[in-house]
Amino acid sequence: MAASTTMTIRVTPDLKEKLGRLAHNTRRTKSYLAAEAVEAYVTRELQIIEGIERGLADVEAGRVTPHDAAMDRIDAAIAAAAKNAA
Repeated sequence: MAASTTMTIRVTPDLKEKLGRLAHNTRRTKSYLAAEAVEAYVTRELQIIEGIERGLADVEAGRVTPHDAAMDRIDAAIAAAAKNAA
């Protein structure tokens, strides 16, 4: 089992009740479900931030596509998909 630590958070009574119902219905502890939710949220947010940082680095390095060129590629992809769907 991985090491863990304790953290206290404040939630609304409504959220606490919903978490309790979910825990009961899934036969998991509220602590387990809360930790899973925090893990998923933090992982997703870090991925977003890292993607933004990569994008900013691309801009800084000049690795960009002009808007008109990007829209032309998108329009061509949509047209190709519509043609294939017909």
